[in-house]
Amino acid sequence: MTHASSLLHVLIALLAVIVAARALGAVFRRLHQPPVVGEMVAGILLGPSLLGRVAPSVAQFILPPAVAPFLQIIAQVGVLLFMFLVGLELDTSLLKRRTATTIAISHASILVPLVLGALSAFVVYPRLGTPGVPFGTFALFLGVSLAVTAFPVLARILTDLGLTRTELGVIALACAATGDVTAWCLLAVVASIARANPAEAVRTLALTAAYVTLMLWLVRPAMARFVARQELLKTVTPEATALVFMGLLLSAIATEFAGIHALFGAFLLGAIIPHGSRLATRLIDMLSTLVVTLFLPAFFAVTGLRTELGLVHGAEAWVLCAGLTLLACAGKLGGSTLAGRFAGLGWRDAASIGVLMNTRGLMELVVLGIGLELGVISPTLFTMLVLMAIGTTIATTPLFRLINGGRDLAGEHALG
Repeated sequence: MTHASSLLHVLIALLAVIVAARALGAVFRRLHQPPVVGEMVAGILLGPSLLGRVAPSVAQFILPPAVAPFLQIIAQVGVLLFMFLVGLELDTSLLKRRTATTIAISHASILVPLVLGALSAFVVYPRLGTPGVPFGTFALFLGVSLAVTAFPVLARILTDLGLTRTELGVIALACAATGDVTAWCLLAVVASIARANPAEAVRTLALTAAYVTLMLWLVRPAMARFVARQELLKTVTPEATALVFMGLLLSAIATEFAGIHALFGAFLLGAIIPHGSRLATRLIDMLSTLVVTLFLPAFFAVTGLRTELGLVHGAEAWVLCAGLTLLACAGKLGGSTLAGRFAGLGWRDAASIGVLMNTRGLMELVVLGIGLELGVISPTLFTMLVLMAIGTTIATTPLFRLINGGRDLAGEHALG
């Protein structure tokens, strides 16, 4: 394939995935679902699970195999920017409100599904384990994949429900933020174990520790001073924006070099930029539309190309898929609900928090993509967990409305 031909096919593929993502996003919005759910489904429908089956010639034209590496690069850049945005939008002040409740729910929402996922590996590993991957690494990754909450999707659901400025909404966001940070740290450990041989494991851990120390003790204070100067100028200069993007690339390069993943560097740099500052707001305004409209649909398309529903065949496979989904719900929803009740919330509010924490969405797909890229999980297990991610996300809004009925949650929980 020539350079001109490659460019043409990439442009056609991007056009197709954007059209499909916007169309399915609109459909799911009308069904009272976050549009991102429709975009996730659109990616799967464009892959071998549907389009590749019913119209293989069309699929070959829109998404030929030769285009996949180019889309993969675009998708990786997009997810890098997305994780930077997640860091920018992470309001650490949320963690200080209802501290005891937040700590109890966030830790339970990670620990319970993590343990259940790791225990399920005793059943899953003999059937779907990847050759060469130790049981411990597989079990830890399976546990992490069940423990993730989609912080950005949760924020969107709370916005749609009008709960972002309520006590219930703040608790949910704080728990999701704390849980996601914990889950990403655990994923970093899994990635370092999977990528490094025993001789390099110490190097990876040492470099990661040095990187985090540097970011928290040197870069964060320097960033605070840099942001303060931008606030005094009453504007964000192009030079300041360029410096942040250079820092983003350097941070991503550092974590990739350390042996974990570039995404962690992007996320941490975003997280240390003061939330709500003029610089953070400017960067979010610049990147949000581009990332959501162009880059993430490309990521969903790449995920769709990797997702082959035909791999999940036979009664045993579908029972296993359903079992993992139920286990994920039991761990995340059940663990969060019981922790919320233990922390003093009423049963209905605790169950509402549990349902919200069970949202996985895009963050789960990012985690699964890393696992597949590292060879920790097989394509079949990847497909099962993608279905689990979509199913738990779709269930969030209906279950939340079912639990709360006609309650005026915005009025009951409004913050003063």
